[in-house]
Amino acid sequence: MKKKYTIISLALLLAVTVLTACSIKYGFTSVGGIDYSKTKTISIDKFPIRANYVWSPMESMFYNELTDAISKKTKLSVLKRNGDLQLSGEITEYSQTNKAISSDGFSSQVQLRMTVNVRYVNNKEHKDDFEQRFSATTTYPATQQLSSVQEDLVQEMIEDIVDQIFNATVGNW
Repeated sequence: MKKKYTIISLALLLAVTVLTACSIKYGFTSVGGIDYSKTKTISIDKFPIRANYVWSPMESMFYNELTDAISKKTKLSVLKRNGDLQLSGEITEYSQTNKAISSDGFSSQVQLRMTVNVRYVNNKEHKDDFEQRFSATTTYPATQQLSSVQEDLVQEMIEDIVDQIFNATVGNW
C-alpha cells in the first residue's frame, strides 16, 4: 500500500514539474498579410456608382460594409486619406438578366449582378499593389418585383464582394 502511494506521489510530482517547467508562448503580429509593426492605417474612399443602372443606396451600403469589415477583422485604423494601405474604386456594373425560362416561355428567374473595380495601394510594400474587378451574382423569382427584394439581394452581393476584397488585400489569402 505504501509503495502504491509513493508511485502516485512521484507521478504527481513529475506531472507538476513538467507542467510548470514547460510554457508555451505565442502571439500574433499579423493577421493574414498585415504586419502591424509596419502597417497601422488604411484609407478607404467612397466607391461611386459608374454603372448604367443605378440604385443609389448601394454606394453607402458598400462603403459601410467594407469599412466595418476592415474595422472588425483587423487592428488597422481607418482614415479618410493617406493610410499605409489605400482602397479606392467604383461600382462598375449593376445589372439584371433573365436567367431561366419556364415552360410557358416566360422568364422564371432573374439574375442580379454587381461588379466593383478596386484599386489597392500598399504604401509599405508596393509590390502588393493591384487593380482588380470583383463580382457577385444572385437570383430571384421573376414573379417578384426587384423593388421588393432589391435591398436584401444587394446586401448579399455586397457582403460577398467585401469578403473577396478583404481576402485579396488585408487577408492576403
